[in-house]
Amino acid sequence: MSRGGLGVGSASIVLVFAVLCLTVFSLITFVVASNDRRLVENEAVLVTGFFEADALAESIVAEILMADEIPQEVQGVEVHTQTDFDSGAEIITFSSPIDERIAILVRLAIYYDRYDIISWRLYNTDEWVYDGGLNIWTGPPGEELDDGGFGFGDGNPWETATDPDSE
Repeated sequence: MSRGGLGVGSASIVLVFAVLCLTVFSLITFVVASNDRRLVENEAVLVTGFFEADALAESIVAEILMADEIPQEVQGVEVHTQTDFDSGAEIITFSSPIDERIAILVRLAIYYDRYDIISWRLYNTDEWVYDGGLNIWTGPPGEELDDGGFGFGDGNPWETATDPDSE
């Protein structure tokens, strides 16, 4: 006598498949949570560094404003000055480091009776280094192009291209 419906074997296969799916989803959830935790920790370090650098910049501005003459260094931070002869203001520039890559750049204009903040912004302190260009394919392997493939004499774009029919 045959019975209809699912047997014990198919129920076991469905159960194994469900357990496998739950295992994969739990691993994915763990990896995402771990990455989120690392991101939040890095963000916390950056935000803490920003507010410490901002507080340092505020205290440097206060020391500069209280001083009789503009110092060359305040709290270990180098202060640069220049005179704007049109307005009569002393332009003060200094940077307050957040970490090894980012700093707060502050520019002030100090007049006789007041001061103005010209800029108070984040900037990247990393030195930009040109990597030498792009690796561009110029033709079939082994074929050398002496004019860079543009039809110019020595690769100088200001020279007139030679017409191959006129030769």
